[in-house]
Amino acid sequence: MAETSKTTRLGRREFLAGAAAAATFTILEPDMVRGTQANSKIELGLVGCGGRGKWIADLFAKHGGYQLVSCGDYFDDRVKIVGDKHNIDPARRHTGLSNYRKVLADKLDAVAIISPPYFHPAQAAACVEAGKHVYVAKPIAVDVPGCITIEESEKKASEKKLVFLVDFQTRANAFYQEAVKRVHNGDIGRLVTGTAGYFCGLIFGTVLPDDVEGRLRKWGMDKVLSGDIITEQNIHSLDVCSWIADAQPLSAVGTGGRKLRKGDNVVFDHFNLVFEYPDGLAVSFASRQFGRGPGGIDNVMFGTQGAIETHYGGDVKIHGKAPYPGGKTGSIYRDGAVTNVAAFCDSIKAGNVNNPTVAPSVRSNLTTILGRTAAYTGKKVTWGDMIKANEKLDPRLSGAKD
Repeated sequence: MAETSKTTRLGRREFLAGAAAAATFTILEPDMVRGTQANSKIELGLVGCGGRGKWIADLFAKHGGYQLVSCGDYFDDRVKIVGDKHNIDPARRHTGLSNYRKVLADKLDAVAIISPPYFHPAQAAACVEAGKHVYVAKPIAVDVPGCITIEESEKKASEKKLVFLVDFQTRANAFYQEAVKRVHNGDIGRLVTGTAGYFCGLIFGTVLPDDVEGRLRKWGMDKVLSGDIITEQNIHSLDVCSWIADAQPLSAVGTGGRKLRKGDNVVFDHFNLVFEYPDGLAVSFASRQFGRGPGGIDNVMFGTQGAIETHYGGDVKIHGKAPYPGGKTGSIYRDGAVTNVAAFCDSIKAGNVNNPTVAPSVRSNLTTILGRTAAYTGKKVTWGDMIKANEKLDPRLSGAKD
């Protein structure tokens, strides 16, 4: 992917359109959309029946515009739980690494991809090839080739009149949208510096099993299957940075490591980085995934005339000459997903295939990979160097059942 690709050409209007799309319901058209009447339910397949997969399946069911008709996961027990709860025909419950291909062989309109991040690019590409609408969880990929694949899949989806939506909760929140819009309109002046953080406890534990099935079950501990915590978790904070800056970073430098976790294939438990953006903007980023103490997903960006302050689940506001009181984002984790589930349905039924959430997601995903590469190597890494290296990660899945 050349640096003149869609990822690097993302402009302010396009990005803001992406932010607003997830929160704005489209007026439904009464005519046929890909064979589905506007007033009938969308037949949905679910790929990934783990914790979030089960949870979001309930949101799709509660929405009322979907009928869950197929599901897939590597593990039988996870498929059974989702299948039993949503009355899915046993013949349409699929397991193994190729479960997504079996789901796609069923009659359905759309697929929700909630599997470990490593699998997202190939699964999304297969969905588009099969003519299905795609709803995919963040992060969209774990390496540069995966991000390129997602970018290409979205282009093909638009050409084939398919909806392709990436589920970020912050971009679906009205307070975030309004605050960022005001920054882009110049309300805090020229951006100068910023801080970002993601601090939480031991979500996935400290030990990663050696066997392939154990790693697939505890994928959040595997640095390739998850992309490490900076890509799988910290992307929420770094996504807001690039959104506010309205740009991709030029370079990153910093450190990271394991204090509690052990093993070369295990995710880090902390990162400390500095991202350099255009026009001299520098953003310091830190994360930890261990211990007790203050936590949160927070961003503060300082401009020459004020500052924007955001807290995932807390206050979002602007300080300075043109203040914006904003408000509390509260249950943003659930509310954002609910909004995105609704927006996906509305876009499908209206034939709205602009797919504006994908380009900013690719940019933010690549930002996390830039930071991860800097921490892994201990060197300053430029965006161009990262793209040129085009490193593809090896998930070590030999022996896994198909």
